[in-house]
Amino acid sequence: MRGKILVGTASWSDPGFVERWYPKKLPAGERLPWYAQHFELVEVNSTFYSVPEPRMVERWCAATPTDFTFDLKLHQLFSFHSTPAKLLPPDLQKRAEMDARENVTSTPDLQEALLKTFLRATSILRKAGKLGVLLLQLSPAFSPRKHELNELEPLIEMLNGYELAIEFRNRNWAIGDQLQSTIDFVRKHGAIFVNVDAPQSDHFTVMRSDVDEVTNANVAYLRLHGRNAKAYITGKTVAARFDYDYNEKEIAEVTERSGKLAREARELHVIFNNNNLDYAPRAALRLRKALGQIVNAPAETLELF
Repeated sequence: MRGKILVGTASWSDPGFVERWYPKKLPAGERLPWYAQHFELVEVNSTFYSVPEPRMVERWCAATPTDFTFDLKLHQLFSFHSTPAKLLPPDLQKRAEMDARENVTSTPDLQEALLKTFLRATSILRKAGKLGVLLLQLSPAFSPRKHELNELEPLIEMLNGYELAIEFRNRNWAIGDQLQSTIDFVRKHGAIFVNVDAPQSDHFTVMRSDVDEVTNANVAYLRLHGRNAKAYITGKTVAARFDYDYNEKEIAEVTERSGKLAREARELHVIFNNNNLDYAPRAALRLRKALGQIVNAPAETLELF
């Protein structure tokens, strides 16, 4: 038996998508419906920077089919990133303590208040049956030398009843004996370990690509960041860091890996985060084709097949 494999991209509105993948002159409000004709899943990146307005979430629901799934990236305040106060909702900006650089001092009370606001907005997706997982993309600064895994427990407890995926961005969590401790922690708490495809590099910000772990029987997760090592480590923008176009041999490798992960969970979410130009949607369509899924290919992508 194999679980259902959902394939999508990290965001549906990156500039490269608009320039090169969507039909020319397609109005902004029609991009998500058009995206949803070709994919059953999207990972929302904008929620890393701001809490979505309920009316916006309602529009997302209305624009997508009943079986469409949204994975939401949790706000960066939860992931040990430096967070400017301006990224908080206005009412919480007034309550937050600030450091000398105008970054928020993360406290349990502030996290709890922000999460309540966040979950109120996402409850619209949940009621519609369209909420997939909540993704915690940890900062590379969250390292075994400076932090303990149990620092994640308050958030895990507050998200009891939700599917929480945890992506570690510091390689040291996956080296030597630490890897098993990391996997055991994620599994013990019923969370989802995020497997990655990343460049071959020993740099501390690059996670291993040879780890395939399913820690939650409901959902497994695979995020593909591309394999451009120099860009990943030195890139100054998101598009620069994940500037990579998967070739057919590599898509075949991802196909095999996806099948392996899907045998251990009811559902596998595969997200292409190689988001320079239109590399991500085109790679995602090629993967869907390789998996034997029905692809409603736009005219601009027919040459891929």
